[in-house]
Amino acid sequence: MKLIIAEKPDQGLKLASPFSFKKKDGYVEIAPNHLFPNGALLTWAIGHLCELVPPEEYDQKWKKWSLQTLPIIPEQFQHRVTKSKWKQFKLIKELVHRKDINEIIIAGDAEREGEAIIRIILSLCKNNKKMKRLWISSLTPKAVINGFENLLDESQTRNIYYEALGRACADWLVGMNASRAYTLLLQQKGISDVFSTGRVQTPTLALIVKREKEIENFKSEPFWEVLATFNMDGKVYKGKWHKDGEARLNEEKMAQKIFQFCKGKEAAIDSIEKERKEFQPPFLFNLSSLQATANNMFKFSPQKTLEIAQKLYVKGIISYPRSDSSYVTREEAAMFPEILQKLSQLDSFKGYFPVPYPSIINNKRYVNEKKVTDHYAIIPTEQVTDPAKMSAEEQKIYTLIVQRLIAAHYDKAIFDYTTIHTLVEGRATFLSKGKEQIQDGWRKVIYGGKKDQDPEEDEQDLPSLKEGEEGFVQEVEVKEGKTQPPKRYTEGQLITLMKTAGKHLEDGELVKVLNKTEGLGTEATRAGIIGVLKDRKYIEVKKNQVFATNKGKLLIESIGTSILASPEMTAKWEQRLHQIGEGNASPKEFMEQAKKLSIKLIEDARKQSEAWSFDGFDLSEFKRQKAGRKTKNIGTKVGKCKKCDGDVVDKGTFYGCSNYSTTKCDFTISKKILGKTISQVNMKKLLKGGKTDLIKGFKKGEKTFDAFLEWDEKENKVSFSFQKG
Repeated sequence: MKLIIAEKPDQGLKLASPFSFKKKDGYVEIAPNHLFPNGALLTWAIGHLCELVPPEEYDQKWKKWSLQTLPIIPEQFQHRVTKSKWKQFKLIKELVHRKDINEIIIAGDAEREGEAIIRIILSLCKNNKKMKRLWISSLTPKAVINGFENLLDESQTRNIYYEALGRACADWLVGMNASRAYTLLLQQKGISDVFSTGRVQTPTLALIVKREKEIENFKSEPFWEVLATFNMDGKVYKGKWHKDGEARLNEEKMAQKIFQFCKGKEAAIDSIEKERKEFQPPFLFNLSSLQATANNMFKFSPQKTLEIAQKLYVKGIISYPRSDSSYVTREEAAMFPEILQKLSQLDSFKGYFPVPYPSIINNKRYVNEKKVTDHYAIIPTEQVTDPAKMSAEEQKIYTLIVQRLIAAHYDKAIFDYTTIHTLVEGRATFLSKGKEQIQDGWRKVIYGGKKDQDPEEDEQDLPSLKEGEEGFVQEVEVKEGKTQPPKRYTEGQLITLMKTAGKHLEDGELVKVLNKTEGLGTEATRAGIIGVLKDRKYIEVKKNQVFATNKGKLLIESIGTSILASPEMTAKWEQRLHQIGEGNASPKEFMEQAKKLSIKLIEDARKQSEAWSFDGFDLSEFKRQKAGRKTKNIGTKVGKCKKCDGDVVDKGTFYGCSNYSTTKCDFTISKKILGKTISQVNMKKLLKGGKTDLIKGFKKGEKTFDAFLEWDEKENKVSFSFQKG
């Protein structure tokens, strides 16, 4: 008899569903059938049933955090059963050792993590029975049966187990050593908090902090533009003054001169350029592109998109969601006509049918066996479901995936771009841009054929014009603007940035550049890394924008130029892991490099700490971190009231006058002003000398600025003042 071990209970029941089975406590019995003549048993892990043991289980001296006991490098890594999941492990072990079980089928998710989860359990069970591997990309009954009919030998997937093991152990080494080193060294500087670091999370945080600094250091400059409306024999259009391609003027005086020169003057069309551009339908989704699109359209976090997609996968409605490929094989492409036929019957999609191309089996943009790695692109399965019967969130994700597949069966979109150069009095040149949709093609599916999607700057519907036409300046104006700082990343953009290891690439280039894993983390782990950064209070997400916190900025400042924060180093490491998974690199050599790196990171941290200076950082939030004493400062006197000479005390979320209860003195100052916590030290300075130290990082809307807080005696309130020069 065979024992099948799935990764999770819901996945296990889906694997059993094509057969007759009885549900027991923690497993199911599959009745004899053509695939399992003697029947089969099917059980499951509960995700990560086992974990790497903590440092103190290798050596008791590693329990206490101390610089003297670093580095922590176990001779041999060990796993243990997670306490809360012991019951399920015990059951699996009993089933593995049943005498009537002669073969075990590894049936975790068909990727490195699913491989490792089941193999580690079997290792702790001391299994010595023959193993096979179920490798499928969807959970439809047809795919499940086909998978069991074509089981792989376990040796075919053993290397991805080594890859997963290498990743987990190396991450443990880097995280355990660097986290302790930086936390302990920062404590020596009076900064009392735990600073977790990681091979992937720290370079990702470094990218976010880098953008935060670019925004903080950005100085907005005013500029002026001259805009004109032209009339050519009743045909009206707009243009923007430019010289040698530059439309912005640094001086208002010059803008006004151009304005006066052009007012009511004659104008003529100097030249007209037309360019036709063709846009291919978008690629099919991999997980990163699905997460980026859902974030852009619905503001879903990457983790939320993954969770919704996972639910759709377990229901058998879409293929495996943690895919890093945007391609399918001919086998999947051969199923598309059947899937499209079913989709065409649903009200949600029938408007897109018939499609221009009934099959894309020979279209290499989508069908390429060589570019399908562990899994093919995320596609709807033949188990087509009406989105109207789904939850609102599932409906959105399913519709995105379906639309991508339908769009792949459409023509390209074609636009004509027109650029007009207009001369005023033969001297001042104005530029006008227009776009005309010639063929909507696939945009009918993705954008509903609307012209106003993805508008480019300065585009307008232009009248029919010819070179040499003459007319006059109907209207002219000077428009003032300000240069804008770089924008903060959205969570969707952050996923794309992690995939490219910090390189800014247009979406269309991604597929070409990233045929192999070169990014930060993997398709399956990126959303989780962003979640870790949130949980550890290194970043905050507000209105879908990612902000680095004071804690995040402080950690990256302390890490400085260490390779711990290098996206390139992490990307190269990811590449080596990928090679281990393909059987082209040694896991043993990789672990030796990881051990050497851990030692180097500790040395880097020690050297850097000698030169640490955190001037400009508000360190007050890191001075109170003793368990159970977070409220000890509440009630502390910080100075005399500016209104009644009573005592001003720390009230927790604000500073207030102690005379409120007797004289109703309403003197209060919020403890948090424009995102910055006002420390007791600064409040004492404000009350005594009328002015705080320079506080960095106030945030108002998109802008960040540094300022002093001053007490305005006339207005009887706090105001900002700024550094001179």
